[in-house]
Amino acid sequence: MTDVPVALIQVTDVRRITPRMVRVTFAGDGLDDFPTWPDQQLKLLFPKPGQTGPRLPKEGADGDAMRWYQAFLTIPEHERPWMRSYTVRSYDAERHRIAVDFVLHGAAATPEDAATAGPATRWAANAQVGDTLARYGPSAVYARPLPLDGADRLLLAGDETALPAIGSLVEALPAGARAVAYIEVADAAEEQPFVTRADLTVHWVHRNGAPPGHSDALLSAVRDAAFPAGPVFAWLAGEAGAVRALRRHLVEERGLAKTAVDFTGYWRCKLTQDDAPTEEDLAEAQERMAAAQAETRP
Repeated sequence: MTDVPVALIQVTDVRRITPRMVRVTFAGDGLDDFPTWPDQQLKLLFPKPGQTGPRLPKEGADGDAMRWYQAFLTIPEHERPWMRSYTVRSYDAERHRIAVDFVLHGAAATPEDAATAGPATRWAANAQVGDTLARYGPSAVYARPLPLDGADRLLLAGDETALPAIGSLVEALPAGARAVAYIEVADAAEEQPFVTRADLTVHWVHRNGAPPGHSDALLSAVRDAAFPAGPVFAWLAGEAGAVRALRRHLVEERGLAKTAVDFTGYWRCKLTQDDAPTEEDLAEAQERMAAAQAETRP
């Protein structure tokens, strides 16, 4: 059975890297021997109001993920932590720290207005050194290296929620790799620098006042882009509807094979991770599962 990597983590540093993004650094058990790869996902568990840390199941799961999750669901809802998916932005192997970037959505860009935001954004807007969360993961089972050998160029596209993953991906690209990124953010203040050995071109796409999830600026930018000759592999992430639109464009209008597009809907406009999946969400999950199974077949 696969071990269930669950542990408490403590905030050691909080830094506002742009007006709408906070980088939080954590220490905790298990970070001295931490597996790393680009676009590394884990789940963070946030305490409910009145708690100093998230409540976790008391009984062990003996390495069984399903048993752990079933025990997690038995915690009364008013005490059960909120669970949200995030990307590990970086790992410090010497100090045994991980960094996670949090987008401060909407009014939560200021701590005073964070009460109107979701639980993760609200927590990040007010995070302080010493605060405690829990992590579930990451698991190397879900590591998916980009197939760079079969493509002349890598296309990266997403909104600000994809920035941590894009940053980790381009920093891991080898010298000689060619990549182009289209990244939608609120305005020029949200742009971030990247360090990479690859030949990288970044196009920043500004929403110009439109709220996240209500702009077609990213789709328009990719649609207007001139693609080079030769095979392209695309990596897409961000708001689920926008990601689906980008994928349809690349497959139906650009002629990319479905296997040449890696896509993930990180969030859904007007819905949270606690809301039930839509029919489109379920169809996307089934397609991703089929693609993963095809990759593992001999």
